[in-house]
Amino acid sequence: MNTATAHVAKTDPNLELDSQAGYFARRTWRDWLFAALVLAGGLYAFVNYEFAMDGYERAILLATIPVVVWLGWFWRPLQGLMAVVAALSLLALWLYQGDLARADTAFLLKYFLSSQSAILWMSTLFFLATLFYWGGALLPSQREAWQGIGSKFAWVAVTLALVGTMVRWWEGHQMGPDIGHIPVSNLYEVFVLFCWMTALFYLYYEAQYRTRALGPFVMLIVSAAVGFLLWYALVREAYVIQPLVPALKSWWMKLHVPANFIGYGTFALAAMVAFAYLLKTASARALWVGLVAFPVVFLIVPVAGFRWLGDAELAGALDKTLRMAVPLVVFFALTIAGRKLINSTTPSLVMMDDLMYKAIAVGFAFFTIATVLGALWAAEAWGGYWSWDPKETWALIVWLNYAAWLHMRLMKGLRGAVSAWWALAGLVVTTFAFLGVNMFLSGLHSYGEL
Repeated sequence: MNTATAHVAKTDPNLELDSQAGYFARRTWRDWLFAALVLAGGLYAFVNYEFAMDGYERAILLATIPVVVWLGWFWRPLQGLMAVVAALSLLALWLYQGDLARADTAFLLKYFLSSQSAILWMSTLFFLATLFYWGGALLPSQREAWQGIGSKFAWVAVTLALVGTMVRWWEGHQMGPDIGHIPVSNLYEVFVLFCWMTALFYLYYEAQYRTRALGPFVMLIVSAAVGFLLWYALVREAYVIQPLVPALKSWWMKLHVPANFIGYGTFALAAMVAFAYLLKTASARALWVGLVAFPVVFLIVPVAGFRWLGDAELAGALDKTLRMAVPLVVFFALTIAGRKLINSTTPSLVMMDDLMYKAIAVGFAFFTIATVLGALWAAEAWGGYWSWDPKETWALIVWLNYAAWLHMRLMKGLRGAVSAWWALAGLVVTTFAFLGVNMFLSGLHSYGEL
């Protein structure tokens, strides 16, 4: 048993006996009911919408059924989450009554369940979750109550993010046969994906390790993503559903993009755990130097370089990024200044090191799968598996970075502050691969811009 399971076993002596039973013998009636509902829903979708799918999409739908059942059995809170998301999504579809104009007249659609309303609620609730998590960190006497509320807000935010995604998917199909698509095709849609996926991974580890003390750090990066999402939606009107560009009209997108964002989400989670780790172990001088070095090396120096080279467009784009990063840098500075109080709330170094490793291991596995799927998609769309497009090149850099991190840990026993600094720097590299390449570098993957 791992540390988290052993801790639970002390309070539940039946756990160890239960873990020795057969896999199916451990299933409860709720597990089987959940499996039956998933099977019924999947078969209903297959029978009624099979005409609109090609062979690959039919295979994806049928393969999704056992995967969803396994996920619900692996972590039972997902069963409730999926049931609520399905119920609210179906309620939204029923309220529309086939007329998208009802989004402005039906009360529940206008204020809660249309895709845009649900995503706005998601944004608000993630901000509130972050505030309550930090409130608990800064008010030790109210820690359990405040962070408990923060955790509940995070769960509701994830729920509404998924509802907004499902309803947006349906709304697109109602706008026209060439418009509807799985909502993971542009920066706005994938930022929603990143927010709920990162938060959900954190909530899983929160339950596994039985501590909410890392919530302030992880929810900080989720809130930063929400802030960018809202800014981007306002400036570019990206919330408007648009037809897919020809290269994205592929069933590969349904596999490649979610796999990629499992990697991005878990890498971000690991980086924020690394920051919490460094607050406990690094000297104040090292933390302040690191805080200054990151924007200087990755933003200010590149801005100066592009201006010197005469590339005003890229320099201007990086200038905007630098301005958006200022609030985050200020917050990190306040966190470093108050680290004595914050460190008293965070878990042990061993636990944080273990969580960092598990998050990166999961992310690396899925990022590898996503890279292979991307190569297969590229062969179909552009006639070659690899073209050294900027996005492909930076994906390779991200992959090599975390491959080296895992190699050094597993083969050389890398632990401690060095691995934490490395994981934190990895977030910068990953952010550029995720966001910067699309907006600053032209290429086959340039579907978004500032």
